[in-house]
Amino acid sequence: MAEMQTVETVVALRELVTRAKRNGKKIAFVPTMGALHKGHMSLVKAAKEKETFVVLSVFVNPLQFGPNEDFHLYPRPIEADLELCKNAGVDLVFNPSVEEMYPNGFASLVEVSGVSNTLCGLNRPGHFKGVTTVVLKLFNQVLPDFAFFGQKDAQQALVIKKMVLDLNLPLEVIVCPTLREEDGLALSSRNRYLTTEERLRAPEIYKALCILRDDMINKKYQQTDKYRDELLQRLAAISDSSIDYAEVVNANSLETLYDIKGLILCAVAVRLGRTRLIDNILISIPA
Repeated sequence: MAEMQTVETVVALRELVTRAKRNGKKIAFVPTMGALHKGHMSLVKAAKEKETFVVLSVFVNPLQFGPNEDFHLYPRPIEADLELCKNAGVDLVFNPSVEEMYPNGFASLVEVSGVSNTLCGLNRPGHFKGVTTVVLKLFNQVLPDFAFFGQKDAQQALVIKKMVLDLNLPLEVIVCPTLREEDGLALSSRNRYLTTEERLRAPEIYKALCILRDDMINKKYQQTDKYRDELLQRLAAISDSSIDYAEVVNANSLETLYDIKGLILCAVAVRLGRTRLIDNILISIPA
């Protein structure tokens, strides 16, 4: 097995990707902001199963952070990240600087309307514009055949799929299941912000979603507002929490649902202390 390589410039990245393509390899890409965990590694595993040349990026993207968010605090354990990548069989890590990604005079932004304007888009204005800008840049730099994202960031995955479709990008976006701790907490780089007490309460978010899922499957109510009200009550009962949103929406369009049918996304964002946690669950209800 070839040794993993790490590069910091687009020129060096392109050279190695081009070489892999010349050797007949398909390119799989896993974009990350680092602080890697088993969830990220599950994306790498899915990429390797396609017998590809796996590129993983580590870049904390300033464009997707709001003015009062945690850009400067965001964890950057690059040595630990590289060790995880090496052990997982990543072929190439792209770890650019902010200056490499956004050189002096950079003035172009990418915006996807519609699916960007709800859920996290309401609470974090400009966030998805930053996401789509950096992801399109990375796609153009890596030129992948496949790109892998996690279901935990369901809205992000939909926004990126829409961008790929609308802009005719020649790649396939693959969304992999959310990985969880044994107690149900969705794996996230931000989990390391949680205090010991907050960590004990955090699994209540997923438990509330699971109760909602079971109630929907059993058709406890016919319309979504009652499910949403009960979900809000359960989340509000989590000690020292605040709710950014709790919504029941169409899983493909993110439009608000009124009738319980089709593929449904139940998505929440809850703050425990200074940590904002998002989670979601997919439910398929026959029409």
